[in-house]
Amino acid sequence: MYKFVFTGAAIGHAAKFSNIKVVLNGGQHITFLRPDGYFTFHKVPAGTHLIEVYALGYFFSPVRVDVSARHRGKVQATLTETRRSLTELVLEPIRADIYYERREPFSVMSIVKSPMGLMVGFMVVVVFLMPKLMENIDPEEMKRTQEELRSQGVPSLSSLLPSSR
Repeated sequence: MYKFVFTGAAIGHAAKFSNIKVVLNGGQHITFLRPDGYFTFHKVPAGTHLIEVYALGYFFSPVRVDVSARHRGKVQATLTETRRSLTELVLEPIRADIYYERREPFSVMSIVKSPMGLMVGFMVVVVFLMPKLMENIDPEEMKRTQEELRSQGVPSLSSLLPSSR
């Protein structure tokens, strides 16, 4: 019943108009932008409608359009996110969409902080630090400690391993 012609010229030169889809009421009516930046919906009944713009690389705020049943041709448009009234429906992108996460740059600390890096670091400390600690222990003190462990019933490592008898 009504014919709407709204300008969408503020979208930007970077976007190709043929890739921009304008949807009314979630898919009830679908149209594309013309090369001059305009779009049209035909035979839209009176009431409240929602216009959404789908453009690759851009995010647009949906627009609520109220078509008056009493006053033929009277249309009020409001941005849904900011609740700002529009006297002329010029659709502008709110922001550029980013589809991929940026990869973090290489860092040695990220390897060291990882669980595998922590395990390797612990093993390196054990392999290189334990022999240095064992050198500082008195041999008589070591024998006395081993005797005490045997008398308490704590098995030694050699008794736990299968031996070649």
